[in-house]
Amino acid sequence: MQNRKIRHSFKLTKVGVKDVRKPVRIRRAGKSLTLTAAFDIFVDLPASQKGSHLSRNLEIVAEIVNESVRSPMPGLEFAAEKIAVELLNRHSYATQSEVWARAEYFLERTGPGGRKSLEPYELVAKAWAHRNKPMSVCKAIGVKVVGMTACPCAMETIRGDLEAEYGKIPVRLPTITHNQRNITSLMVDAPPGKDVEADELIDIVESSVSSPTFEILKRPEEGMLVKHAHENPRFVEDVVREVLAKVVDRFTALPGEVKVSVRSESEESIHKHNAFAERVTTLDELRRKPS
Repeated sequence: MQNRKIRHSFKLTKVGVKDVRKPVRIRRAGKSLTLTAAFDIFVDLPASQKGSHLSRNLEIVAEIVNESVRSPMPGLEFAAEKIAVELLNRHSYATQSEVWARAEYFLERTGPGGRKSLEPYELVAKAWAHRNKPMSVCKAIGVKVVGMTACPCAMETIRGDLEAEYGKIPVRLPTITHNQRNITSLMVDAPPGKDVEADELIDIVESSVSSPTFEILKRPEEGMLVKHAHENPRFVEDVVREVLAKVVDRFTALPGEVKVSVRSESEESIHKHNAFAERVTTLDELRRKPS
């Protein structure tokens, strides 16, 4: 079927399978764990080829996953990279491949009251390969983090109203405002020979929102968390800029061509829409002084 005559001979940029779920064994930074990952796997399709051999994609994932059980991968992005390379080895008609992987991930965190808990995050990895001579391969690792933002604009408006009614309020004392559930994603290229740790990306994002969030909070802990968030009011624009500044400070050893993607979305509590900000850039651009 895949090699039959084509009625409409147009090239397709992506053909493949999505949401292939498999366990991947990882050993990194002194710890070993099994991630339940979902893979999206694509190759391009030339105008001369009617269809892609999709079963090959599933065979590749199964083989590499089985290999990780015997010999754990150093990271989810390395599994994606191996799949991307093997896709071009098995699909001779394809010139490029693209692989996305997502997995739930847990880290031990300390809440506002000192309570330790395992908190959920999402790992995101990407790899893509091009059939050059030699084959070029790139990979990236990222995280998706749920946090909290507190609106600075409403806070200042309410401060003005309260001061008009009750007198001067100390500047260091935060006032009430509305809050948002914030979801921020950060992805950084992982060039050969350079490690980018997902744990560090999570730290960067959580320190850039108004406050991290936690699954379990007793009443006093809720008060501490809300107070902390109101002491750090931020818009989504502020969150993205904080993340970018911390990436520059943290990853001084990475080359300038490394791509950085940050996107932040706040689910508004007083509007029916959400607020959003994004920046896709390189470390070179970020290291230059802003104009």
